[in-house]
Amino acid sequence: MCEQDQFERDRRDFEARGLVTRRQFGVLVGAGVALMLPRVVNAVAVTESDVNVTTPDGTADCYFVHPATGAAAGVLMWPDIFGLRPAFRQMGKRLAESGYSVLVVNPFYRVKKAPTAEKGGATPIDQVMPLARALNETTQTTDAKTFVAWLDQQPSVAKNRKIGTQGYCMSGPFAFRTAATNSDRVGAVASFHGAGLVTAAPNSPHLQAAQSRAQFLVAIAENDDQRSPNDKTALKETFEKANRPAEIEVYAGAAHGWCPPDSQVYNEAQAEKAWARLLALYGKALA
Repeated sequence: MCEQDQFERDRRDFEARGLVTRRQFGVLVGAGVALMLPRVVNAVAVTESDVNVTTPDGTADCYFVHPATGAAAGVLMWPDIFGLRPAFRQMGKRLAESGYSVLVVNPFYRVKKAPTAEKGGATPIDQVMPLARALNETTQTTDAKTFVAWLDQQPSVAKNRKIGTQGYCMSGPFAFRTAATNSDRVGAVASFHGAGLVTAAPNSPHLQAAQSRAQFLVAIAENDDQRSPNDKTALKETFEKANRPAEIEVYAGAAHGWCPPDSQVYNEAQAEKAWARLLALYGKALA
């Protein structure tokens, strides 16, 4: 009875906050998905809404959340391959409660409105891989310019403070290219279990990002490092050569995808460590 009461309280809370429908909540809980992130200490009151951003390729459905009063540094949050969903809405809201104006985007808007993964982070990867493969450097940079410009049009975004951007899994390169495309505006970049940050191509995301004026946080999953052990060295050497401040760390025991709370490999301890390092980066670079 107590467990059922708690289920109903959680469901009502998530529905009231617009993070999930009754059906979605049941599916996620049934799949054993973690939903609740630790609460923010001294959280500020926030205002949240679903917004549509007009791009050269259509209309992107997004989630925008910001402190209820005043103007704060803007942050562009790129989701992982499972897209805009309750987990990333929760992450965006948590960041806003820490004092930032956050736009969480649906990177797959050209094909499908969110949600784009039926079971969130528990969705079979082959069901969402075609969506990711349809995106490329051109779509990433076009969207980056548009979303940063949209943030700068919002009264809740401080124009005298730099903008931050963060990417997860497939969108690590998106965040890197956001900095390269908006060099004068983006002051901080974070990548969590980013895929494809380092390639042999001359347009590798890490080479492009190094030409920006941003500071970097790159959190690497242990199993990603095992597959590509030279990437961390390439990142360190490239950023050092470009004189770009960068914190690059392999997170021991963390598997690819460990940060979103609905991930099947969610590692709360290491996710919280990565989140703390993100706040430290933004506290320095976006002040």
